[in-house]
Amino acid sequence: MTSTRGSAGRTPVTTIRSDPVLLRFDRGERVLHWVNATLFGILLATASALYVPAISAAFGRRELVKTVHVYAGLALPFPIVATYVGRRWGAAFRADVRRLNRWSADDRRWMRAMGRLPLLRLGKFNPGQKLNAAFTAGAIVVMLATGAIMRWPSRWPVAYRTGATFVHDWVFLALAVTITGHILFALNDQESLGSMRGGRISARWARHHAPVWFEEETGLPAHRSPSERD
Repeated sequence: MTSTRGSAGRTPVTTIRSDPVLLRFDRGERVLHWVNATLFGILLATASALYVPAISAAFGRRELVKTVHVYAGLALPFPIVATYVGRRWGAAFRADVRRLNRWSADDRRWMRAMGRLPLLRLGKFNPGQKLNAAFTAGAIVVMLATGAIMRWPSRWPVAYRTGATFVHDWVFLALAVTITGHILFALNDQESLGSMRGGRISARWARHHAPVWFEEETGLPAHRSPSERD
């Protein structure tokens, strides 16, 4: 086993039998992901208990469930902000936020073809992941605003309260669908899921799914030998 550096000394690359393993997510990003996943899980579970009668009956203690739901929602932005502003533990996350906000010509072609075009040069995140990140970030803001109106209704006119309830309920349903889709896609790509647990991913995966990112991190061309092709 030997150790080298990526281009510009950015990412450690561990070589095992000439197959480098890249650092995809550092510890700060992984902690942020699993903390937010836990909070989203609590929010979905408590929301279901509040709105679905059969689940509500199973949970009981509606006021406690409502309190847990409110405070889990209020806590949601704090891990994101804490990771983003961290000088040492937030550098990789800030770089990934910039990646999520950049769209290339191949990203747009991927979208038009619904991911069916081969040989596109994608970066670290595919367009579906970029859209999911943008929707989730926007949904957090919307859910916080509408949830605050619902939690402290006396401060707002009736029209605001009615609109907030309508929007909150529908965004909750949209989040439930997108989070379920996110989980199913993750389960369908065990290597990618493993990188969110351990941080690292094989160069073979990176060359195939994220060739632009592979080249950024290693300084090597993303072509594959015939024996490596799927």
